[in-house]
Amino acid sequence: MAISVKNYTNRFVSIAILIVMAVWAALFYAVIMDEVYDNIDDGLKNQKILIIREAYNNPKLIEESKEFGINQFVIKEVENLQEKVDQNTFSKEFIYMPYDEEEEPYRILRTGFYDPSGKPYQLEIRTSTVEEDDFLLNLAISLLVLYVVIVLSILVINHYILGRAWQPFKQILKNLSKYRFGKANSFVSVESPVLEFNDLNNHISQMIDQNEKVFDSQKRFLENAAHELQTPLAVSINKLELLLENSSLNEEDTVGIVEAKRSLQRMVSLNKSLLTLSRINNQQYAGYESVTINEVIANLLNDYEDLIIYKDIRLDLQQDGNFEVYANPDLMQILFSNLISNAIKYNLPAGELRVRIQSDAAIISNTSQEKALNPEYIFERFYKGSQDHNSNGLGLSIVQTILEKYPFLHIKYSYQNNMQVFEIKKV
Repeated sequence: MAISVKNYTNRFVSIAILIVMAVWAALFYAVIMDEVYDNIDDGLKNQKILIIREAYNNPKLIEESKEFGINQFVIKEVENLQEKVDQNTFSKEFIYMPYDEEEEPYRILRTGFYDPSGKPYQLEIRTSTVEEDDFLLNLAISLLVLYVVIVLSILVINHYILGRAWQPFKQILKNLSKYRFGKANSFVSVESPVLEFNDLNNHISQMIDQNEKVFDSQKRFLENAAHELQTPLAVSINKLELLLENSSLNEEDTVGIVEAKRSLQRMVSLNKSLLTLSRINNQQYAGYESVTINEVIANLLNDYEDLIIYKDIRLDLQQDGNFEVYANPDLMQILFSNLISNAIKYNLPAGELRVRIQSDAAIISNTSQEKALNPEYIFERFYKGSQDHNSNGLGLSIVQTILEKYPFLHIKYSYQNNMQVFEIKKV
């Protein structure tokens, strides 16, 4: 699942900080404990020197220090010392503490010395040290609090600082989503203090300018080509019709001429559709007025009445309200003419054509030999289903192009009860 770049960054920053702090905590704990024990050992060694000096100056101290007292050291007489007298041995032991009623960690120094008479003694000094488990727990709690504070601080900073920094980028995406071919002004440049966003904005503007030039060139080519084809197509069809009137033609020649005429008529239909698309894209249908769709559909059904009767199609017209829009009447005529002509053309013999008109929608349904169409492709140019190979594949594309001029109108296709259903609805 895709997430925003801010949340994506926060997630990895949080994980990275957690790992770094964990490694840092382990090293910090090792360094601190080493420093603590080093300081304690230095204190014990210093205390050893003081005790030995006092034992030389005051021999009674040896007799008075047979057991641990408040000075936390003990001097014991030994037969001999196996190691050097000044050798220090450190250890950590747990000793019961009456106050806490539990064993606490102590650092113990064991060493030896000789009194003035040369008699060996063992000196043992102890001192309370750090409770490592408590220290480790407190360190973990402190680092956890620090981690939470850092992460929350980063989230707050990212929310305000990065949110503000990324605002131009979001605006660029928003403006880019509104861009449509043939409408260069639909993309508005966004100024930003961020160099990368300015570069992105400039590159998008350059790309749009190039696309517009190509698009304008294609429009001019289509319009000019369509205009230039009109006259030779009309002349060719007229000449073929004159040939068909020649009674001396045999059946084979007549069939060939009829097929040629049919192909030219397909070219005329394609040429007319391309001209319509070109005129729509060139904003030649610019007028707006209140249009009652009920009247548009009624007039179209009247025009197609002979074809409906010829195909024995059962017409079911139901008007539950007046569907009115503010648009160009010619475009509304073209839009519903394409939908109704398709519903008749691709209908079954003795099929059914249903037209439902509501106050905010017009629904055109028809029976057909073909099952559900692919809604992802039916509005693309030159897309053809399997119903009629003679189709130029531009009818529904013209419908979609017209609706792009009116954002308040939306077309929805569905296949219900073995019928192709097209709904034009206000949104």
